[in-house]
Amino acid sequence: MDKYYYFVSQLPMLKFNEKPVIGKDYFLDEAKKWLSLKDLESVLGLNINDFISKKNDLNVLREYKYFERVLREELVLFRKSLYSNIDSKALTVLDLSIMEGNPLDVERKLLLLRWDFIEEKEQGHFFDLELLCLYFLKLQILERLFIFDKEKGTLVFDKLCEVKS
Repeated sequence: MDKYYYFVSQLPMLKFNEKPVIGKDYFLDEAKKWLSLKDLESVLGLNINDFISKKNDLNVLREYKYFERVLREELVLFRKSLYSNIDSKALTVLDLSIMEGNPLDVERKLLLLRWDFIEEKEQGHFFDLELLCLYFLKLQILERLFIFDKEKGTLVFDKLCEVKS
């Protein structure tokens, strides 16, 4: 497996809840310069919302996709339990405290849960393709986190709630 010392060393550190100094487009432009064609295809195919494993996925991506699938299944189970007598105590990934608060707070906590999982998977990866894949997933989380805009959301909400006469 190729090592990408120069590419990784130029990437800024990412912190949850801090707007990144680079975006996905910049990352992908740099990836085109540094990665082999096969590795570039692996990165280009990454999507934070994809939870279906493919046979050629890297191990770390298989683990992330499994985590994401379990998280989504547990969210369904939790939501069903709100309206029926289904027991939601068997949850393994989802902590019930995450589901407390308004929808935006819950979304932020779910993004943090994903972030923490990815950071755990970064251990032992330094200049390899797996680290770059995880970095790209973290960029996508930050992009999602900073897409929320209270003013725009209020305008859309008000428009949807207008009474037409």
